[in-house]
This record gives sequence, structure tokens and C-alpha cells, in this order.
Amino acid sequence: GGRTARVRTAVLRAAGDALVEHGFDALDLTDVARRAQVGKTTVYRRWGTPGALAADLLADMAEQSVSRADTGALGSDLRANARLVVTTLTDPRQGRLFTALIAASLCNEQAAQALHRFYAVRIEEWAGCVRDAVSRGEVPAGTDPHAVIAAVSGPLYYTLLNTGGTLDERAADRAADAATTAARAGVWAARATA
Repeated sequence: GGRTARVRTAVLRAAGDALVEHGFDALDLTDVARRAQVGKTTVYRRWGTPGALAADLLADMAEQSVSRADTGALGSDLRANARLVVTTLTDPRQGRLFTALIAASLCNEQAAQALHRFYAVRIEEWAGCVRDAVSRGEVPAGTDPHAVIAAVSGPLYYTLLNTGGTLDERAADRAADAATTAARAGVWAARATA
């Protein structure tokens, strides 16, 4: 709460708007301060670089993200995850923001580390679906929950960034169903070593 929280909220919103409009290469702290209606000294003192600002934006996005589904079945949990990813990536603002942040991660180490942390937080949040499925006997013991969740979103990000194909509910369900089938088949189960 308080003034510090209000300033952070305003600056992160302004940074997100700037990223959506112009991308990371054009992210300018003075412009962000103007948009947020705060002193540029405040922005430079607190964040210092566009990379640090992008990193804080990703941290905030991880904190604000939707909690995982708990439907009682792996397939429907993973479908909920995939549909959330598609909804986010196809949102006019959020989709462009994620694309800009991914681009930032390719040329800025702070942004790259923040993006890795963001995905680690989100994957861990949804990994509980797989752990629950192991407990229910839906998938083999030793199934790597992080690998299963990454397998759901991986094809969706590939479509967004590489093929430009259609991201819709059908694509979401296809990704989730493929990950569910593979998990049940033991693709990500730990193998005993001789």
C-alpha cells in the first residue's frame, strides 16, 4: 500500500503500455515517467535501466497471474491451463506485451533472467495439477510435473512466435490433450537406472 505501491503500479502500467506500442528497443525511462505522471528521477532511481523495468514488470505479472485449476482430472486441468495461455497470448494488450518481453529477453540479460523466473513461477503454480494426478494414479509415479506443464504451453508459444498459426480453443485443447496422453504414457516419468 501507500505512495510507493501507487508509483510502482503507475510506472509498471506505463511501461507495459510503452512496450505494447513500441517494443523493448524504444522503451525509454523518461517516457515511462511522463506516462505514469511521476518524476523521472523516481523512475531512474528505482529502476535505472529498461531491463530492470522489464524485469519488475515480469515479477508483477507473475504475482498477478491466475491461480491453477483444480478440476479433479489431469486432462481438464491441462485444458484449463492451455486455454488460459491462449487467452493471454491472444489478448490485444497482453499478447503484444508478452511478445515484447520475449523480444527483450533475447537482447537484455536482466529481462532474460526475469522471463525465466516468470515462467518458473507459472510452471510451479500449475505443476500441482500433475502432482495431484500422480497421487490419483492418473500418471506414473516420478512424472516430472514441470516438464508436463511446459509441454502444454510450448506448442502454443511456438505457434505465436514461429508459425503465426491460429491460437484458439481448439489449439489449446490439442496441446493439452497431447501433453495428457504423453504424461499417461510415462514420457516424463523418471526411469530407473541399472
